[in-house]
Amino acid sequence: MRRQRRTGGPAPAGAAAGAGARAGAPDPRRRRPGTAVLLAIGVTALSLLLVMCGFPPDGAPDGRNGDPGPHGTPRMPGGKPAPELSWGFTHTQYSADDGRAAARSRADRMLSARPIPQNQHIMGWGADNPEPAPGRYDFSALDSRIDLIRRTGGTPVITLCCAPDWMKGGERGKTDWSREWLEKAPDPAYYDDFARLSGVVARRYPDVRHFIVWNELKGFYDDDRQRWDAEAYTRLYNLVHAELKKVNKENLVGGPYVVMDSQPPGESTNASEVKGPWGSLDRRALDAVRYWNENKAGADFVVVDGSSYTREDALVPDEFRATAKFTAVSRWVREETGLPLWWAEWYVEPGDGDDERDGWSEPHRRAVHAAALIAMSRGGATTGFYWNPQKRSTSCAGCLWRGTAAGDGGSALPMMDLLSRFSREFPPGSRFTEVEVAAGDRPYVRVLADEDAVLVVNIRNRPVAAEVDGRSFDLGAYGVRWLKR
Repeated sequence: MRRQRRTGGPAPAGAAAGAGARAGAPDPRRRRPGTAVLLAIGVTALSLLLVMCGFPPDGAPDGRNGDPGPHGTPRMPGGKPAPELSWGFTHTQYSADDGRAAARSRADRMLSARPIPQNQHIMGWGADNPEPAPGRYDFSALDSRIDLIRRTGGTPVITLCCAPDWMKGGERGKTDWSREWLEKAPDPAYYDDFARLSGVVARRYPDVRHFIVWNELKGFYDDDRQRWDAEAYTRLYNLVHAELKKVNKENLVGGPYVVMDSQPPGESTNASEVKGPWGSLDRRALDAVRYWNENKAGADFVVVDGSSYTREDALVPDEFRATAKFTAVSRWVREETGLPLWWAEWYVEPGDGDDERDGWSEPHRRAVHAAALIAMSRGGATTGFYWNPQKRSTSCAGCLWRGTAAGDGGSALPMMDLLSRFSREFPPGSRFTEVEVAAGDRPYVRVLADEDAVLVVNIRNRPVAAEVDGRSFDLGAYGVRWLKR
């Protein structure tokens, strides 16, 4: 993938950084009212519109006019929210809230038929700057994404990233959508302001009870000390945590969303004690998790992301066996923190120079992702978000559904079938059991089972006759099959 290069620093493995370069820019798809429409609005209606958008009624550009009220019709959760959600996806720059009406309706029906958790960032990746100037709000794009999640029955999750420009030294009222600027952390003097904005977001969407603080420690790498500035991040996290709990004590909050990079076998630089045939975890990532865990004000879950390949895009020993890294990471984080584990993103296929991942066939891609889901689950992870790379075209490698910009878009693709089925069959609380696999098949299939279902994955690029759980059946090349018990 295209790496985020910091001078002397680690290159995050998650594609959020790479995707942010594409998806951080304001969406050309976002519709803005034309001049003729605005001129036709009466003075009273225009004043109301300005207040709703967060402009102070007295016209002062930097004045604070109070928090905007709740948006739309919240779908309030029944009962106490759980810190474990199962497996869902993150909306990126293009999603099913825009496009042709027929395609959007088709996507709505598809998502409603298989409701799973859905995550959205507050700025970038399809959302505009929520507070271009202090006290001046623009939630139109974020409203659209929350509306999509609500009407399709998904469990909404909000990632509190990124920060308005004025919180990081930029000009008030302006937004620089370059990747370098989007990924800057807020200046420490504005940590309180970012926490306050987080509270505004929580009050605007009272049905959202799950919040991730920041994304991949963006902007928190200390070049001088050649490590993550976990101290600064944790200060920000603790302020946001306090604000969200003040809004609603049942809001659930997690961090630190650090990239679990790894070195290839034999590389000793920054290597840690967590290792395997796939390599060793970067000790700086482990140090960041340890510091946050020891100094956090509180947390309801812990968040990480990462890839099965190394920082140099090597799949060791191969794409399937490299997924054992997810098990090792999951076990270490669970043991270190004792918290429910979320994978905010995970990647199994290295990207090219443009961060595109379309070198594998879809069966190959689905099989490796199935192996990754198995590996994360075996390590104790119970929640994860697939980074959905939807494009405006219907052709999109690894996408969950066909792009809704085309009239025939909106239908599910193979990765959606895998993700939604896995979420349904192996929800939090699943008790995994041993599965009988014929001796000759053990090196070539991946299996996960509970009392009700068995997932079988053929990791070979040729058809096989497999014998699993007392049943014999044929599996195509990179075949994925579900069995009922």
